[in-house]
Amino acid sequence: MTSAETAPAADLQVDYRSLVVVLLSPLAFALVFASWTIFAVLGIELKQGLGFGEVQFAVLLAMPMFTGALAALPLAALARLVGGRRVMIGCLLWICPLLWAIAHADDYWEFLLAGAGLGVGAGSLAAGLVYVAALCPRRHAGLALGLYGAGMLGAGLTYFLLPLISQAYGWPMAPKLYLLPILLVTLLLWLFAEDDPLRRGGLRDVPAQLMMRSGGLPPPAVCRLALYYSFFYGAFVALALWLPAYLMAQYGLSLMAAALWALVFTLPGGLGQILGGALADRRDFRELRWWVSACVMACLFLLSYPDFTMQIHGVYGDLTLDFSMPLAGFAALLAVMGLSMGIAKGSLMCLIHRDHGDDMVRSGGLALALGGLFAALLPLMFVLGNEWVGVRTAGFMFLYAALALCMLVMLWEVSSRARSRRLAKGD
Repeated sequence: MTSAETAPAADLQVDYRSLVVVLLSPLAFALVFASWTIFAVLGIELKQGLGFGEVQFAVLLAMPMFTGALAALPLAALARLVGGRRVMIGCLLWICPLLWAIAHADDYWEFLLAGAGLGVGAGSLAAGLVYVAALCPRRHAGLALGLYGAGMLGAGLTYFLLPLISQAYGWPMAPKLYLLPILLVTLLLWLFAEDDPLRRGGLRDVPAQLMMRSGGLPPPAVCRLALYYSFFYGAFVALALWLPAYLMAQYGLSLMAAALWALVFTLPGGLGQILGGALADRRDFRELRWWVSACVMACLFLLSYPDFTMQIHGVYGDLTLDFSMPLAGFAALLAVMGLSMGIAKGSLMCLIHRDHGDDMVRSGGLALALGGLFAALLPLMFVLGNEWVGVRTAGFMFLYAALALCMLVMLWEVSSRARSRRLAKGD
């Protein structure tokens, strides 16, 4: 048989392998992320039942994100060395006993330790990123990575199912709900997915993979991309965790109603990530980032306004102006902001893959690590804003300031490139 005859069969095999990875990896990530966000719903019931305060609740939300951020780079390096499929399977199996432990925990510290363990399992996001980036077709890398990142829709699964299960059977049954689908996806990965053909090395090579080429430090371009991604990723994850509790406190909704209203943020965010990846296959995110950032900033500006009453001393008497953001308006702003953040995440990850695809362990892993740390910081900032400022919308104010800082870095990058081009022409 000639090489021309065998080439189509080889291409079909590669396409089949890539299709399996692109379909199964988002399912695995969605289940891990659904487990990661379990305290966004159950934590509210636990707070009422165990009687812990707002700061403890924020720490409980932040713990999985913090440990997940610490695990991002090591798990990405491990995926490069032993195969992303193996690392993802290990992470899925890792979180199963932790979900069982949550169902039988009685003390706040037990929930906190279980949450820390879930965060390590959620570090499979970095492993899956390396896995998908290695096997996806390069001309459709943005779409493939966007589909993988859309696994954040797993938060919607938590919002929709957990209040129903908790109300019908009690909250201890809710964590057990995820065990069967997690084991099923694990089995499918084991049977049908293949290992990364580019993997090399062993466990002893993990430290070498984590060392940067230039003196152990990442290039400035990677740091800037990681900074941009960390805002959109971290803000999205933190808000996905915080919104049910915020909606209950701000609008007096029940837990089930608050969880369902929070879907208007997470669903557009997941779909926007697919759209952003597909757009980035055709256009550079550098052309999109100003529009996306401006849209998110406008939404944060409006969301930052607390309820207020203004009295104006007019010529013919006093005028009173009352402002209170209606629930429908709040939901509309969340939907627009979630879609914009999703487009930004999908576009940025495609840009990272395009410019630094040969080093996704460190470029993608760094972006996810910084994003996880930022996401872990935000619940605490939301609580401290409530306590210190005395305004419930202080968290949106903090996000507004953080995005302004990112946009200043973008502006500095543009001016720096323009100055470099002028110097090059002068030479």
